[in-house]
Amino acid sequence: MKKILAIAAALIINIGAYAQIEHPVKWAYAAKKTGSNEVTVYLKATMEQGWHIYSLHVKEGGPIKTSFTFAPSTAYSLVGKIVEPKPLTKFEKAFGMDVSYFENEVIFEQKIKLRSANVSAIKGSLEYMTCNDKKCLPPDDVNFSVPVGK
Repeated sequence: MKKILAIAAALIINIGAYAQIEHPVKWAYAAKKTGSNEVTVYLKATMEQGWHIYSLHVKEGGPIKTSFTFAPSTAYSLVGKIVEPKPLTKFEKAFGMDVSYFENEVIFEQKIKLRSANVSAIKGSLEYMTCNDKKCLPPDDVNFSVPVGK
């Protein structure tokens, strides 16, 4: 009986070691005043070596594209759409299509018009999917709050 308990305990410990959650992408946020009532919000993703995230522009049937949702507010409004640098593009067998993606790091930018001098932060959420050449992780949702300097 002790032998069975020892084997079961070893299996549980071993399974726990393999079930570690991976987080190969780290996000950072900043805002810079670009006019008397305008700021640019910067949303930076840094990926571990070998991992990538997808562009804002991915065709249907492909991976989950990176997307941003800014919290509605009467204190500010978005100016235009979020901007991304030129992505890399390659054919991915897993999706059977060309996909656009970013490796290492990428900075997305959104211009914001401030309607109030009392805006302390721009809040929202983002969704992204990350993959390497062996696997893809489930899409992840991240809430963000970017302090706005006065």
